[in-house]
Amino acid sequence: MLSRLLVRLLNHLLASESWATLRLRPFAGQQLAIAGGPLPIYLQVTEHGLFGALEAVESPAVTITLPADFPARLLVDRGSLFASARLAGSADFAETLAFVFRNLQWDAEDDLSRFVGDIAARRLVQAGKSFQAWQGQAAENALLNLAEYATEDSDWLASPREQQAFGDAVSQLRDDVARLEKRLQRLS
Repeated sequence: MLSRLLVRLLNHLLASESWATLRLRPFAGQQLAIAGGPLPIYLQVTEHGLFGALEAVESPAVTITLPADFPARLLVDRGSLFASARLAGSADFAETLAFVFRNLQWDAEDDLSRFVGDIAARRLVQAGKSFQAWQGQAAENALLNLAEYATEDSDWLASPREQQAFGDAVSQLRDDVARLEKRLQRLS
């Protein structure tokens, strides 16, 4: 069930990107396993450069191991998801899969326009992007506020002023100790 859903999603994305299917066609018949969720997913490249679902694979040409938090990374930070994924197996096939998955883009506006029209789809996508940017800015502001609270208003961390004062006090103490040592050397 999950693999069939993933295959439909991937094939929908691949169908709109002819370069991706052209890159996958030479690997027709090759099988891959995706591990990282509750159930492993097994796929096979078709002669059209698309994917087909398999029940199981004894020895896949490539195994992709995703981190445990991959659903969150997929939504929030795709770059870190691709950086933390591990690929094992055939180097050529793995390189092609990595390139395709890294560069595959969903044209949400095109898909939405079929249901609500071009103008409404454009506005919905723009609203979604604005909302996403607003969420990112809100998260950044929250982290900055927490950092300011931790350094300025609480005793969790020393503020930059306190760190500078401490550094100055240590330098002054070092100089005083050096002068005291010179005095002691003169007396003896």
